Amino acid sequence: MALYQFQLPDVGEGIHEGEIVKLFVKPGDKIEEFEPFAEIQTDKAVVEIPSPVTGVVKELKVEEGQIAIVHSVIAVIDAEGEVPASEGAEEAPQAEEKPAEEVAEDAPVVQPSTPVEAQEEAVSHINVKAMPSVRKMARDMGVDLTRVKGTGKNGRVLAEDVKAFTTGTTTEEIVLPTEATPAAPAIESVEATTPVTPSTPATTAPKAPLESHGMEERMPLRGIRRTIAKRMVESKHTAPHVTIMDEIDVTELIELRKWAKDEAAKANVKLTYLPFIMKAVVSALKEFPMLNASIDDAAEEIVVKKYYHIGMAAATDNGLMVPVLRDADRKSIFQLAQEVTDKAGRAREMKLAADELKGSTFSISSLGNLGGQNFTPIINHPEVAILGVGSIEQKPVVVDGEIVIRSMMHVSVSFDHRLIDGDLAARFISKLKKLLSSPKLLMMEM
Repeated sequence: MALYQFQLPDVGEGIHEGEIVKLFVKPGDKIEEFEPFAEIQTDKAVVEIPSPVTGVVKELKVEEGQIAIVHSVIAVIDAEGEVPASEGAEEAPQAEEKPAEEVAEDAPVVQPSTPVEAQEEAVSHINVKAMPSVRKMARDMGVDLTRVKGTGKNGRVLAEDVKAFTTGTTTEEIVLPTEATPAAPAIESVEATTPVTPSTPATTAPKAPLESHGMEERMPLRGIRRTIAKRMVESKHTAPHVTIMDEIDVTELIELRKWAKDEAAKANVKLTYLPFIMKAVVSALKEFPMLNASIDDAAEEIVVKKYYHIGMAAATDNGLMVPVLRDADRKSIFQLAQEVTDKAGRAREMKLAADELKGSTFSISSLGNLGGQNFTPIINHPEVAILGVGSIEQKPVVVDGEIVIRSMMHVSVSFDHRLIDGDLAARFISKLKKLLSSPKLLMMEM
């Protein structure tokens, strides 16, 4: 028997941390090799991590809801037989770590000077409850999170706790001016009738906050919703967004879909408007390839893709997911329709593989029949553009000098203004209008 240090494996390119969504074991449990050990939520998907060895779980280093760093130890397993050499094992228990109380109070805070030290610090912080933004703040300020007292729920370290630590105070000592604790007036004279000394106790306690009477509910920002929030902020922070809106006459497209639905039903295919839109998008991308590109910020290069992997925003009970339909230019309308139905269904059931959620070159976000006309979709970074599809409504329009009732689809294109100019985005929409308003032309370009 050997004590096996089970490290969080590398679950994907560029993934350096993951949230422990579920643990399938507890200390003392027997687990077989390849049996599910935990589920983790990454920036891409929920991934099941199997046990690499057979043995008894001696200790868990993480808990559900915690952020774990790749290659950090998440458990110690009393393993049977040979263990993988890459992870290592030890015959004797590790030396006992000193408790936090024994750390000298006046020990200086040192910013790690090498990548190795930075990684060691990150690993030491995995048992500290704190949001990623707070962890980043601590790293930037050179603060050791293990020495910061958390005042949040269940001891969670908040941003205020980190700031207070750097000033030598505690969050309990920071009192903001309110009606109960008015800000002190400016001192106009060094003389005072009642001098205040450090030993003078406070005479007025702040009033208790008003009761909310149970009208609020708080829940942790976790799982896919946390990932969505992180990626949306990253996209808006990186790419200067501009959105152009327009509407397309899809009266003829509606008639074509009605006719094609019967043929699709015979092939057991659910036919929506999305496959037609995807085909039109691919044709427009071929004419305007800069919208099928990305920016490599590190290399300062524009990367123009010659393949067409279309991301499809899918609403689920757990949040928005974007499965990818690869090589959309090589697939028929019916093939795309089958794939749309399949991936949307598996997205709702959380059964998509990580590879099915990455690699898109352009994305489409559709409100479908949910209503709403125009909206400003956020770019699926590192892409440089995204198409938003709103509702279809009948309205009076002028055709050949006469007012007629037509079915109009509302669309919007958000684009990264670092690479895409407004005139290019406008011409891209004009191409979509031409193809979707006259689906015969669309069929000819397939």
